[in-house]
Amino acid sequence: MENTATVSGTEVKKYRRAGFMDEVRGFCILCMVVYHVCFDLNYTYNIHIPIMFDGWFDIVRDIFAGAFMFISGMSSRYSHNNAKRGIQCFFIGMIITFIFAFFAPSAPILFGILHFMGVSMMIYAIGDKFFLKIPAPVGIAVCAVLFLLTRGIMYGYLGPAQGVGIKLPEFIYNAGLLFPLGFRAPSFQSMDYFPLLPWFFVFLAGAYTGKYAIEDKMPAFFYKTHCKPLALAGRYTLWIYVLHQPVAMVFFLLIFGRI
Repeated sequence: MENTATVSGTEVKKYRRAGFMDEVRGFCILCMVVYHVCFDLNYTYNIHIPIMFDGWFDIVRDIFAGAFMFISGMSSRYSHNNAKRGIQCFFIGMIITFIFAFFAPSAPILFGILHFMGVSMMIYAIGDKFFLKIPAPVGIAVCAVLFLLTRGIMYGYLGPAQGVGIKLPEFIYNAGLLFPLGFRAPSFQSMDYFPLLPWFFVFLAGAYTGKYAIEDKMPAFFYKTHCKPLALAGRYTLWIYVLHQPVAMVFFLLIFGRI
């Protein structure tokens, strides 16, 4: 169901809020908070957390991060100003980059989730007219294929798996400035890193799926709120992400006497 509202003399569409989408986004951001706390405890305070060294833990981390990106892509279909949202998100990401460069130079954040989300929103804002010309089912399928083809770029090859992929030239990676795309140099280090390739295709697949959400074509449960605390967290994910690390640092300072 959609209706309209007038903002600054311009009529804009308003869509029914998707409570389940807020809940999934809230759950994902809380999982990210738990992950970062575990990371800090393990690597900063030498408190061994065994699950962080299991291979499946990285897979689970990427699944939740991917779900967050997908939901954010869906949310872009609801927004009337993705460019502004993208600039704000990227700007906050850069503030975090400078804070870590000053206070924790050994743990830089060069293209983390906020940088990724900001750039993805801006790309979508610029290209939305082109993206929307592609039927949603086709767009979702193409995004899935492109994700599989580009998922190995961070590791030096093009293809779904190293054994069946094409090795990419080393000079692309040694250039040093293409890390936002996934071409990271051997010396590259970032404690939070989600390059545009392959992750932008997850965001874009979410944007195509969002078409069904704004047209009320999703199941009824999608539009209902089942857990108010999760839904509330999902509406303030940016603030939770920005504030959770300073709060954690204060807590660790009280417990361990140092940051």
